[in-house]
Amino acid sequence: MKILIVDDDPDVVEIVTLCFNLRWPDAHVISVATGEDALTHVEQDKPDLVLLDIVLPDMDGFKVCQEIREFSDVPVVMLSARDTEVDKVRGLEMGADDYITKPFSHLELLARVRAVLRRYQSQLPAVGEMFESGGLRIDYASRTVTVEGKVVRLTPTEYSLLYHLSRNAGRVLPHQTLLAKVWGREYTNEVDYLKVYVRRLRQKLEGDPATIGEIVSERGVGYKFVAA
Repeated sequence: MKILIVDDDPDVVEIVTLCFNLRWPDAHVISVATGEDALTHVEQDKPDLVLLDIVLPDMDGFKVCQEIREFSDVPVVMLSARDTEVDKVRGLEMGADDYITKPFSHLELLARVRAVLRRYQSQLPAVGEMFESGGLRIDYASRTVTVEGKVVRLTPTEYSLLYHLSRNAGRVLPHQTLLAKVWGREYTNEVDYLKVYVRRLRQKLEGDPATIGEIVSERGVGYKFVAA
């Protein structure tokens, strides 16, 4: 496994590297201190995981994450001393899979990383059928999503969320149920994660709800997919 740490603080790099070396001795850990170097390494070396700080010398981590998402679905975990809800939500909106505030324990870091990797590595059932809602088509076997014939590129987390909503079309899935199914039981209190990813899905599936269906919020309860 290849892990890329993007942080200009040598102490953080040392601590995180040691943490991974103890847990996964065979892991190859690389560290860079700038956003530009991070983008180059992600594109060329294709790491299995990126740990990304927000405050970098050349560009902020939000921008780096956004640019990574333009060409890669690599799991991204943001590590930051900023602990406001606004920063957390912004990180998720840029495409981060998780957001951990500094200082953090090595147990918390490893638990979160395991959960993120589990989401990316787990395979949803290839049920061999299509879901169609007007111009929206989901091929569960190939994990391909199209809107009006155009392929929509989703991250594994986004696809997993759409999968569970579409497989239960017409039914309200409670927040905690969706969080447990998509993110894992460790995340059942992270309703902000769900809100951000529903918003991202709606943006990517942009179209007339009357012709492709829509994800509807049941206030204080959960979400459901209403077919066209």
